[in-house]
Amino acid sequence: MTGFLTLFLALPAAFPAQAQNYDTRAQSAYVLDLTTGTVLLEKNADIPLPPASMSKLMTINMLFEALQDGRVTMDTVFSVSTRAKNMGGSTMFLNETDRPTVGELIQGIIVLSGNDACVVVAEGLAGTEEAFARLMNDRAKALGMNNSTFENASGWPAPNQRMSMRDLGSLGQRLITEFPEYYHFFAQTEFGYDGRAPDNRFNRNPLLKLNIGADGLKTGHTSEAGYGLIGSALQGDRRVVFVISGLNSEKERAEEAEQVVNWAFRQFVLKTLAKKDEIMATAPVWMGSTQTVDLIAPEDLQILFPALAQGEIQAEVVFNSPIQAPVTAGDALAELVLTLPDMPQTRLPLVAKQDVLEGGFLPRLRSSFSILFNRFTGDTLGLSI
Repeated sequence: MTGFLTLFLALPAAFPAQAQNYDTRAQSAYVLDLTTGTVLLEKNADIPLPPASMSKLMTINMLFEALQDGRVTMDTVFSVSTRAKNMGGSTMFLNETDRPTVGELIQGIIVLSGNDACVVVAEGLAGTEEAFARLMNDRAKALGMNNSTFENASGWPAPNQRMSMRDLGSLGQRLITEFPEYYHFFAQTEFGYDGRAPDNRFNRNPLLKLNIGADGLKTGHTSEAGYGLIGSALQGDRRVVFVISGLNSEKERAEEAEQVVNWAFRQFVLKTLAKKDEIMATAPVWMGSTQTVDLIAPEDLQILFPALAQGEIQAEVVFNSPIQAPVTAGDALAELVLTLPDMPQTRLPLVAKQDVLEGGFLPRLRSSFSILFNRFTGDTLGLSI
C-alpha cells in the first residue's frame, strides 16, 4: 500500500503572475537547470538530428573516461595517420610527423574543433575510427542516450551521425559533473598547436566573452544541421545547460544562445524548501520498536519556481506504507512530490531520521492494530516557504 501525506506550500505574495514559456527561434532546443534537475524548455528534444561538431563531445567523453581509468595520461602521445591529416573542415593542422599529447588533443578538439584531432583520438583509443564509432554507440546506449548514433568521431556529415537535443544535454551534464578536473578546457578561449595558423586559434563559442557565466561547451555547423550550440553557464548557485540547433547563421546562434541564458536565469527563482535534517513528515512502521519514523531532508531541498508564480502548490510525501522494521537512519524511505502549474513534477528524496529496531510482542501487537485501523493515511500539513 502507498501512504501519503499532503502538504500545501504557499508562494510569496510578491509574485503576481505566472512565468511564460520561452519561444525560441531554434528548430530544436533543450534547457536544463542542472542545480535542481528541472527541464525548463524542450522543443523537438527527442528527435535524432545531425549534431555536426556538437557530437565531438562524445569523443571527448570517451577520452575523459580513458584518462579517468588510467588507460592514458595527459602526456600520452598519439600518432597521426594520413587519414587524420587529410581531414577537412575545422582542423588542428596536424601532419604525419606530429606526436600530439592527450592534453594537446583535448584542446585541439574543444578549442579548435579539430576534425583531425578527433580521428587521432579515435585511432589511438580503438585502432580505427570505425571501431571507435562502434564503441561510441555502445557507450551511448549504456548512458541512456537512446536517440543517438555515431558513424564517426568528428561529427562529419553521415547518415548515421545523429543525436537528440536531450541526449546532447545529458552528455553535457555528464562532462560537467563527472569530469570536473577537465571541464576547465571548455572555457579556454584560444589554443595554438606549435604556433600553427595563428589566426585560427580561437574558440568559436560566442558566449565565453560576454560575462554571463558561460564556460562551455561546443558549437556546431553543417549545411544540413544549420548552426547549433550546446552551452552551460553558472550564475550564483545555479548552473544551466542548454542545447539549440537549426539556426540560420552564426549571428542568430549567438543572439539566441545569449537570450536563452538570460531567460533561464531571470524567469526562474531557486528557493530552499527544507534545510538538511529538517523533519518533513512522520510515517508508520510495521513491527518496529516504535510505531513511527521521522522522514527528514538528507540535504537542503531546493526547487525552481517560475519567478512570476503565485498562490499555493500541492505537495505529497509518498512512501510504501507501512514501512517494515528494521529501519536504519539515512535509509531512503519516501519522496516529496511537488506539482507546479506548467512545470514538470519534482520528486525530492526523504530519509529516515533514526534507527527503528524490530519490536517484541507488544510493539508488534500495536503495529497490527495501527495498520488495521489505518491511522496513518491522509494527514495534512502546512508548510510555508
